[in-house]
Amino acid sequence: MGRGGRVLLLAFVLFLTSHLTTPASAATKSCLLVLSDLTSWPALIAGVTNQYEQLYLFKEISAIGLQIDNSLFPALKQLPGVLAVIPDRLHKVQTTRSWEFLRLESGGEPKKEWKYDAKFGEGVVIGNVDTGVSPTSQSFRDDGFGAPSGWRGKCDSGEDSTFHCNKKLIGARFFNAGIQVPNFLDQPVEGKQLNQTDLNSPRDYDGHGSHTLSTAGGGFVQGASAFGRGKGTAKGGSPRARVASYKACYTAGCSSLDILAAILAAVEDGVHVLSLSVGAPAADYVADLMAIGTLYAVHKGVAVVASAGNSGPQPGSVSNLAPWILTVGASTMDRDFAADVVFGNSTIKGRSLSASTLPVGQPYPMISGQNACAADQSIDNSTLCFPGSLDPAKVRGKIVVCTRGVNGRVEKGLVVKQAGGIGMVLCNDAGGVDIIADPHLLPAVHCSYSQCWDLFKHLQSTQFPVGYITAKDELGVKPAPVMADFSSRGPNTITPQILKPDVTAPGVDVIAAYSEEAPATDLPFEDRRVPYNMVSGTSMSCPHVAGVAGLIKAKHPDWSPAMIKSAIMTTGESRVQQATELH
Repeated sequence: MGRGGRVLLLAFVLFLTSHLTTPASAATKSCLLVLSDLTSWPALIAGVTNQYEQLYLFKEISAIGLQIDNSLFPALKQLPGVLAVIPDRLHKVQTTRSWEFLRLESGGEPKKEWKYDAKFGEGVVIGNVDTGVSPTSQSFRDDGFGAPSGWRGKCDSGEDSTFHCNKKLIGARFFNAGIQVPNFLDQPVEGKQLNQTDLNSPRDYDGHGSHTLSTAGGGFVQGASAFGRGKGTAKGGSPRARVASYKACYTAGCSSLDILAAILAAVEDGVHVLSLSVGAPAADYVADLMAIGTLYAVHKGVAVVASAGNSGPQPGSVSNLAPWILTVGASTMDRDFAADVVFGNSTIKGRSLSASTLPVGQPYPMISGQNACAADQSIDNSTLCFPGSLDPAKVRGKIVVCTRGVNGRVEKGLVVKQAGGIGMVLCNDAGGVDIIADPHLLPAVHCSYSQCWDLFKHLQSTQFPVGYITAKDELGVKPAPVMADFSSRGPNTITPQILKPDVTAPGVDVIAAYSEEAPATDLPFEDRRVPYNMVSGTSMSCPHVAGVAGLIKAKHPDWSPAMIKSAIMTTGESRVQQATELH
């Protein structure tokens, strides 16, 4: 970092450092030690203790990542030349239709502005800090790519001898020192523990990183779909850009020290755009290592895009608030994965991502979970299609109507399938609002409480009720976009006068590449592996904007991050699409 940049960062730290607090209880913790001079830091710390471990040396920002007893934090702060002691924090990771909805293509054909003016992002390198990447995904083929020029990065395969980069996926690295500090993960979630295979490879064992990176810069892949739905040509916003993966997140979470290391490495490697679909609760900028790292990145000319978080609609829940970050909320697009239940003379509408449906016009017997109760189970359990609650003799060969609640939505379908059922209608209870397009294990449809009233009446009034389930992809759904309920909202709790999020982008039901090293869902019984998957979150909207930033950088290579951010914000609109407009 040049002298001017370092002075800028140190001034920033000095201005805000008085707001930091120190944990009261003593334990071995990781932290960032920011110094005015790195020359003699070992001797400086030796005046306090010799019991520490160096995790990272950040020459770019004159700082060190340490593992040390946090009871010593106050003593470290008093040492001459120490500007700040910043505790590490846990962060979490927050398509075939998106780009037509965003008017970059029409009728499946790219518009000239996308193809010729911005050249699909050719010449740009997009970096992604996430859970890694699947190098075998078709989205990262290097067909037609030449050797990159000016690239300073590397492909660090770690202990994974089968991992290889190419002329499209030109870089892959991983950072794991912070996540492995004892007690950093005080209470790991079951099934999300650290494992050495994941820790020592840039490969994606979660699916999140492959999805986000392919959304930003994945190449053209024809015939992509999620469980057979939404079939089309998958591509990122900058499909001719090169991409680099910086793995700092694992199935158990992300260390902010590892994220900082990844950001600084990406800048030094030569990326032009950084996509960060990770976040933590808002904190003062000086206590937010992502804010510090991205300030350095922007100062070096790298445009930074980050997710707003998935804690909506709670006011003030937005994260990644630093004004130099382009913060992205999530909204819908005009596609829906619709499904219908046809019975008697009625049809009720719902949603589903089931890979199969029942033959149209071929009715099947229907039964409610309440009436399918096993002899040793309560009706309350069978109504919910709870494991073991259904009588196979009553269910076999039938469509079962289950009520939402307690156990998982897809799990209910598994219960029906194990009991011999051939389909499921999932009905919201009175308190349910949203209906979800889940990748069910059998033909299924999720319907609202009001829609299901007619179905329950039919089941009660008909001696031998029959029906069938159909599904179809609907395009041109109105209104769109609509803010996703989960998308974190403002106001900005750190700097209220600066509005956040900055923009919104498609983040609901987004189809993109996935890692076949990871199960298709988080369900404990999941054994399916898919090359493309449908996921929702501000993690999905963030790389959409990163892809657009790549296009602008390709067309205007001399533009600064602030100019790119301004161009995106000032050309967006706030009205919903009613006809052919995008807003």
